[in-house]
Amino acid sequence: MNKYKVCVYGICKNEEKFVKRWYESMKEADAIFVLDTGSTDNTVKLLKEFGVNVRTSKIEPWRFDVARNKSLDLIPDDYDICVCTDLDEVFEKGWRKYLEDSWVGSTSRARYNYNWSLDDNNRPLVNFYTDKIHQRKNYKWTHPVHEVLTFLGDKENIITIDNIVLNHYSDKSKSRGSYLPLLELSVKEDPNDDRNMHYLGREYMYYGKWNECIDTLIKHLNLKSSTWKDERCASMRFIARSYKKLGRVEESRMWYDKAINEAPYLRDSYVERGILEYELDNYKEASKYLNDALNINSHEKTYINEIFSWDNTIYDMLSICMFYLNRIDESLFYIDKAIDMEPNNERLINNKKIIKRFGITSAIVNHVKKLACKKYKHRKTAKNAIIIPTFFNISPLFILLLKLFLVW
Repeated sequence: MNKYKVCVYGICKNEEKFVKRWYESMKEADAIFVLDTGSTDNTVKLLKEFGVNVRTSKIEPWRFDVARNKSLDLIPDDYDICVCTDLDEVFEKGWRKYLEDSWVGSTSRARYNYNWSLDDNNRPLVNFYTDKIHQRKNYKWTHPVHEVLTFLGDKENIITIDNIVLNHYSDKSKSRGSYLPLLELSVKEDPNDDRNMHYLGREYMYYGKWNECIDTLIKHLNLKSSTWKDERCASMRFIARSYKKLGRVEESRMWYDKAINEAPYLRDSYVERGILEYELDNYKEASKYLNDALNINSHEKTYINEIFSWDNTIYDMLSICMFYLNRIDESLFYIDKAIDMEPNNERLINNKKIIKRFGITSAIVNHVKKLACKKYKHRKTAKNAIIIPTFFNISPLFILLLKLFLVW
C-alpha cells in the first residue's frame, strides 16, 4: 500500500501525438490533472479517454506562470505530493516507488535527473537536476517564461532522488516566438533577477541581435545576485559568440578567455575558443584548446551544458586539425574516436578514407624527400642551378599536386 497520495499535473496545447506515451509514463500516480490552453486537435479527447482530469482555459495575455498555477489549482488539497511534467517528457519506470521510498513527512520538494537532450540511441547528451516534485501547499509558479516553482513557506526541505529519471523529447515543431517578449516582460517586472536577465541575453543571441545580447549579458554580469559561476561563464561565452558574429575577433577571444577563467572546470569555453581558432585556420591553437577540453572529465549536472562539448564534435575537429598539421596518425586516432560515437555518420566515414589516402601519400612524399636529400647531399652547384632537394623540401605546391594525383 502506498504511503502518500501522489498526482501528476501539467499544461498542454495541441499535443495529441504525445498523449499515449506521456500517460503510460505518468499512470503510476494516483491521479493526473491537465489544463488544456486551447487545443484544436484531439489532445483533450485522448486525455479524457485515458481517464485524465482535463479542464480547458484560455490564458490571455499568455504567461507560463499563470497557466502553471491554474493547473496546480486543479489539484485537491488532500494530495501529499504533486509532480509537474510536460507532455513531451517521459519518466523511466518505477519513479513512484523511488519517490515514496525517499519522501518523508518533512520533505517539501525533490530534485531528480532530467535528460534534456538524448541522442538517437536514447543516450543522454545534456543531463542536469530539475525539481518540479513538491508538496501540495506553499508553492506557486512565478515569471512569465522560464517559470520557477517558488516556495512560500518558512523552511524548505529539498531531497535528491537520483533513481528518478525524466527524459525530454522536445517537439521541434513548436515555436518559441513568445519567449522574447515574455522575457522582456519578466526583466521589466524584476530587473534584479539574474536568471531571467541571463535568459533574455541568450534569447537576443538566438535572434541574432548581437549588440542587444552583449549589452544585456553585461548587465547580468554586473548584478550583485549574479554569483553562479556556471551561468556567468555562459554569459561570457555568449558575449564572445556575439563579438565573433560582429567580426570583432580580438574581443571574442578576450571574452572566451574570461569565460575560461570564470569556470575552468567546464569544457564549453575551451571548445568554443577552439572553434574560433579553427574557423580562422589556426589549427595548432585550435587543437590546444580542444585538448584542454578533453582533459576535463567531470560533467556538471546543470542546465549549463552544451551538447557539442560531450558528443563527438571535439574528436571530429581534432581529426581535421591534425590532418592540416600533417599529423596523420593523430588525425586517424581522433577520427576513429568520432566514428565510435557515431558509427553511421557518412561524412566521418568518408573523412577517414581521405585521411588514410593522404597518409599514404605523405609517406611517399617523405620517402622521396629523404632519397633526394641523400642523393644530393654533397653535390656542389652553380649559382643558378636547380637543386632537387630544395625543390622537394620547400615546394608545398608540388606536394599538393602529388597528393591530389595519387588520391584521384
